[in-house]
Amino acid sequence: MPTAIDVFAKVRGHERAEQLRAAREADLLPYFRRLEGPAGPIVEMEGAERIMLGSNNYLGLTADPRVQDAARAALDKYGTGLTGSRLLNGTLDLHLELEAELAEWMGTEEAIVFSTGHQANVGTLGTILGVGDTVIVDSADHASILDGCLISKAKLRPFKHNRLDRLEKMLSRAVDDGGGILVVVDGVFSMEGDIAPLPQIVELCKAYGARLMVDEAHGAGVLGARGAGASELLGVEADVDLRMGTFSKSLASCGGFIAGSHEVIDFLRVSSRAFLFTASGVPAAVGAALAALRIIRSDEGPALLQRVLDNGEYLSNGLDALGFRVVRGEPAVTPIVPVLVEDDWKAVLLWRALYDAGVYVNVAIHPAVQPGGALLRTSVMATHDRDVLDRALNAFENVKQKFESEHGTLPGPAA
Repeated sequence: MPTAIDVFAKVRGHERAEQLRAAREADLLPYFRRLEGPAGPIVEMEGAERIMLGSNNYLGLTADPRVQDAARAALDKYGTGLTGSRLLNGTLDLHLELEAELAEWMGTEEAIVFSTGHQANVGTLGTILGVGDTVIVDSADHASILDGCLISKAKLRPFKHNRLDRLEKMLSRAVDDGGGILVVVDGVFSMEGDIAPLPQIVELCKAYGARLMVDEAHGAGVLGARGAGASELLGVEADVDLRMGTFSKSLASCGGFIAGSHEVIDFLRVSSRAFLFTASGVPAAVGAALAALRIIRSDEGPALLQRVLDNGEYLSNGLDALGFRVVRGEPAVTPIVPVLVEDDWKAVLLWRALYDAGVYVNVAIHPAVQPGGALLRTSVMATHDRDVLDRALNAFENVKQKFESEHGTLPGPAA
């Protein structure tokens, strides 16, 4: 007898359906907006020029001719795709060169390249962890970390964002769980823009015998003298067991990597399902990432890194001076400058007002953030000049004045 339950029933009348309908009807949906040109400091988006303050292209290298030429050269030599996994017929000399140079950059024995950053996290955590192990995560960790933890079937113990007392409580409980313990944190948190207190986390991991993995997706190519991420900036590279990075931010491409010891990387090569059973990244993406990495590691790198951080500081100070509640990156500035709005609907309305004023930003509402934590996530590139940032700040000032007269006050600067 056939089932009376339709597996698709859950897609009808879900908790977001009415909000999505209302947002679409009012043209207030801040997601899936169409980009009509390159992802630069100023973009063409849906028929108008807009200042881009919503990109992770932190160093602006997607527009660098050397990166574009490397992508074209890989396309010309290897074609549009490899149509097979790295295990079978998808490994190129470009992959091997990139892995070797990533390992040197990270200061680790080896590195392994995945087709996406999401797969890097899922494929590592879902392989290293297993039933009987415990994984401890920051509540603000990226979704791909949580996905990997859930796939692994390890016991999951989250702790409140950057709360070391809660982390220690979870470590104490994990010891009694009886298995191996892995702590996983973002180096730079993608929404908040703040940095994990890695030195203290390292000490706690040592005290309880836990391993540590740091997701450097938003730190690699931004922080540290070499641009190797939060682990380098805070002087704990030698104490972090695994470091994840992505190519879709500062490395101007698409893909991801894990850097660590030879034994772990070699195990992932032959055991990670997300690595073994997916097609290799397209040649152009690998070639572009390798070229971008070489620019970061060249004599030009330090100036690029300094420029993006200077721009982050400039935008943060400017928004604060205009009376916005800016979430400050701690303990150092990052390119991510969040503006706290608190109310989900106000955040969407403010996004639209800025969009109409020629500034594009990202919107984070529940469940991407905690209830009452709605924010506009702005981010800068090294290639933003001060004139463009001043134009953006002027738009924020004008929009704020009109917005507050119509919708009520926004949260002001923290005391």
